[in-house]
Amino acid sequence: MITPVDNHTKTSIFIMNDFHAKLPNLERLYTASKEFDSFETTADKLKLSAGDDGLGEDPVLSKTVYNILKLIGITKRQPGNHEFDVTPKIHSEHLKENKIPELGAVNIHFKPESEMNGRLISSAIEEVNGRKYGIIGIGPSDMNLHLKDGASKNDINVDDIQTTIVNLQKEVDKLKAQKLDKIILLSHSGYVNDKLIAKSTSGIDVILGGHSHDLIKGIKEGENLLYNKDGEPVIITQAGKDGEYFGILNLEFDEKGVIVKAQNNVIPTNIYNRTLPIKYAVENIIGKPEHVGYINSVASAPANRLIENNPHGNFVVDAMRKEMGCDIALLNSANIRSSFEKGKIDSRQVSEISPFKNKMVVVKLNEKELVDAIKLGGKSFLTAGNKPGIVMVSGLKYTMNKQGELLSLTKVNDDGTERAIDINNPDEKVVYKTALDDFYATGGNGFYMLNKKHEAERVYDFDKDKLVCDYIKRQNKPVDIIDDKRITIV
Repeated sequence: MITPVDNHTKTSIFIMNDFHAKLPNLERLYTASKEFDSFETTADKLKLSAGDDGLGEDPVLSKTVYNILKLIGITKRQPGNHEFDVTPKIHSEHLKENKIPELGAVNIHFKPESEMNGRLISSAIEEVNGRKYGIIGIGPSDMNLHLKDGASKNDINVDDIQTTIVNLQKEVDKLKAQKLDKIILLSHSGYVNDKLIAKSTSGIDVILGGHSHDLIKGIKEGENLLYNKDGEPVIITQAGKDGEYFGILNLEFDEKGVIVKAQNNVIPTNIYNRTLPIKYAVENIIGKPEHVGYINSVASAPANRLIENNPHGNFVVDAMRKEMGCDIALLNSANIRSSFEKGKIDSRQVSEISPFKNKMVVVKLNEKELVDAIKLGGKSFLTAGNKPGIVMVSGLKYTMNKQGELLSLTKVNDDGTERAIDINNPDEKVVYKTALDDFYATGGNGFYMLNKKHEAERVYDFDKDKLVCDYIKRQNKPVDIIDDKRITIV
């Protein structure tokens, strides 16, 4: 770090975003945070999170994540959409227990009767070495798309981005009125919105981002060095997804609180070890994993799991179909967050591959509903961040082009025979017994044609990780993760 001139302030911010409850990477981040603590520097040190540290409905996993954040020393965080996977009651209990302030009240609103009402704050002031920093947070304007029907979705409302910008500026002005000249925004709104915010507001110096999973390295003018309405610099950074990276942003402010130097370091977590104390702390909460089998060989994982055929996801969706005794199974590609590795496999590794704790549902879908769902998934090729992701299938195979147009769809029977489905005139009278999770089965991510939980044949109180573990055990032999090309992108 370059030594500042007199009256300048050095600041070093330890940053995390979108770790998605990846416990091994959170354990590595703990080690990295201890190294950050040990650095001898005159810089003010802050530790902040831009959200989606957790993932899924499992309250024990959520509690584990909160405890690791506390051990790391995160002092302020902006909840992402996945913090609201748990019920408002559980979310509120975690906040009371861990006492890490959560921001976001600028644009996240709850019903008066919600357990979360009043639990978020709009901004906070953090004092380090006698110097004060204003910290504001905002949540994703597309929150509603990422929550399944239930308590959280019913309780929450998030402003659109234009309303968010107006109210964000008001909050900045409140902090500026208190003589605060160094203001940090924790934004779980995505890179595109972060750039819009940087140029449409004044007073914000730094935007620590999340949600869009961008890996923003270094400092590049026009990309993550932008200028606000007053012509002052704004630095944006974001460290990808799944805890593969974290950030250390080093800054120098002049006497007026304007950034004059910046160094944006994005660091891979896998260079750090998982130490015994943190591993013990995690197991003390979540318990020891169960050995379930052996993976003999694995096909390559896709570079972009959202819009590519994924052999690892295919294995999960096959387990859903076969263990639930269905004709077909469907699963959102975004549901798969890791991949199988050769060697012994335990229940925790399975949970990390498909970590969402959704209930499993058996419904009946006709050919038109299937075609409509797969076509909607195809739109992911043309959307920012490739969301919501293509539909993974079992008992089916399909071909799609890179413009997201469905070219063919085939029903694959257990005996290997196939029957083409007319994608232009699908038969609404042909119905399949279908395995889904209740995110899809309540129309999550805009898949309203799959909203069938209200007429489900069966609803199970367990998730895909149980099905996959049972499926592996049932093989009674080492398992191969193969690429059968069931989804072809041309």
